[in-house]
Amino acid sequence: MTDTKTIDQRIDDFFKAPAFAVAGASTNRDKYGNKVVRSYQQKGRTVFPIHPKEPEIEGIPTVKAVTDVPADEFALSIVTPPAITIEVVRQAIERNVAHIWMQPGAEEPTAIEAAEKAGISVIHDGPCVLVAQGYRE
Repeated sequence: MTDTKTIDQRIDDFFKAPAFAVAGASTNRDKYGNKVVRSYQQKGRTVFPIHPKEPEIEGIPTVKAVTDVPADEFALSIVTPPAITIEVVRQAIERNVAHIWMQPGAEEPTAIEAAEKAGISVIHDGPCVLVAQGYRE
């Protein structure tokens, strides 16, 4: 089921979520996985960094997987290599995530198709969440 909303409508819907999770979060401040976490912090949003090994990122305790995010409802930013994006989307489907934003470079066609088939609104092949939030270093 392909989302018929415009990219701007999907972005508006994405940012209405009460919390945000970041798959591919990083402790390295030069990596996009870290900058996305900080962009949510700058906007005062609740954010859950996802990392299988690090205990915390930017002072926030991490969770190991999408399935471990403690919020009942959240939108998911994906900042992972495409091969990992597939597993992240599988977990998002399992958790009934409604909104996913695949950062440029994280997109994976079969993952996009699976997410859309599951009824998830997917932002891909478009703007960066950092630009949409007006992130500043």
